[in-house]
Amino acid sequence: MVKKKKIYKDKKGYARFSDTGEYVHRKVAAKKVGGKIYRDRVVHHKDGNKMNFRRGNLQVMEKSAHSKLEAKKRKKK
Repeated sequence: MVKKKKIYKDKKGYARFSDTGEYVHRKVAAKKVGGKIYRDRVVHHKDGNKMNFRRGNLQVMEKSAHSKLEAKKRKKK
């Protein structure tokens, strides 16, 4: 039986595990890609919802690519 861990929402709106403080979305994405996510990478929430950490909503990408994507989104507004 898998024990369900408790999570909380931090000040920036991200889900974290209560026992370790680790970001839930980074843990889920690491399982998705089958390994560690290094510091030069970020986990992007495709729908923009920081509390939606389903595998299909997460994309691992380089920080620079993520910055460009977010800048493009801001420009459209």
